[in-house]
Amino acid sequence: MTGKDARFEDGTEAPLNLKALDTDDLTVISSLAQDAVFPVSEMTWQSGARRFAVLINRFRWEDRERAEKQHRKFERVQSLLVVEDVLKVAVQGVDRRDADLVLSLLSIGFEPGADGTGRLVLTLAGDGAVALDVECIDVTLRDVTRPYVAPSGRAPDHPDT
Repeated sequence: MTGKDARFEDGTEAPLNLKALDTDDLTVISSLAQDAVFPVSEMTWQSGARRFAVLINRFRWEDRERAEKQHRKFERVQSLLVVEDVLKVAVQGVDRRDADLVLSLLSIGFEPGADGTGRLVLTLAGDGAVALDVECIDVTLRDVTRPYVAPSGRAPDHPDT
């Protein structure tokens, strides 16, 4: 589509493979990862590689409108959320020892620090959070499986409060 901006609907069939290097990019990744669920055991920090990764079950927001129009079931897909250049990881409100604990990602935000550094905050449902002190914003979201029917059969709902 030369000369036209990309539309959200244009990427509905292809797996996502996105990279965020600034806060605008991070906003896009945050919106696409909103309501992802994952077992606590899927969070890993490779301190030597300065990499934090989590395998998430992402709701396919980019396909929601099309699914509604076609009267078909909503989908999820497994995706890797990877943060590079991580200096420190802190987890709040999450019992990492509870292997059966399933977390729900609400948003990914950035609190700037000095000289491009800062803190990425993964806000979780139930007052949990993961804070990643980073040298810079370097976040990747990549789908790694084919989409599957969302077990709940519903789209996540965020009524106004």
